[in-house]
Amino acid sequence: MTDTANLSATGFDLTPPTEPERLRLEADLTAEEARVLLHHGTEAPFCGGLLGEKSPGVYCCRECGLPLFEHRTKFESGTGWPSFYAPFDEAHVKEVRDTSYGMLRIESRCARCDSHQGHVFPDGPAPTRLRYCINSVSLQFVKAGDPLPDPLHRGDKVAT
Repeated sequence: MTDTANLSATGFDLTPPTEPERLRLEADLTAEEARVLLHHGTEAPFCGGLLGEKSPGVYCCRECGLPLFEHRTKFESGTGWPSFYAPFDEAHVKEVRDTSYGMLRIESRCARCDSHQGHVFPDGPAPTRLRYCINSVSLQFVKAGDPLPDPLHRGDKVAT
């Protein structure tokens, strides 16, 4: 039974996976996906499979399936990673202070499973002026009209 207190404004359950669910989700990741999602890695620039994706649809967390970004907020940043100026739902993305590598950045994580997605920078386009710089391997693209991934079995929805 879903606790309505854990629902986002767009109706998605944000309850974190249980330990058995987390182990099942993590077992399904490739070595590269695990390196990025679980160990805060970064894929090489201009190599990600979703960099040139332009179809209508939704970009979901590769680990838990939570929708994170919509195609209409994607833009060409020239940085070599898929970039978005706004999340699908602000409650779906968690921002965490990151001081690794001797610099201050804001890490972007999935709000449900806490997986590393990338970083957010204050140099994006209007209207938000934000640039969510996201690793392709952290995402699963779902074309508009197709069912969204539901590895936690929390209710079927369709990509818009």
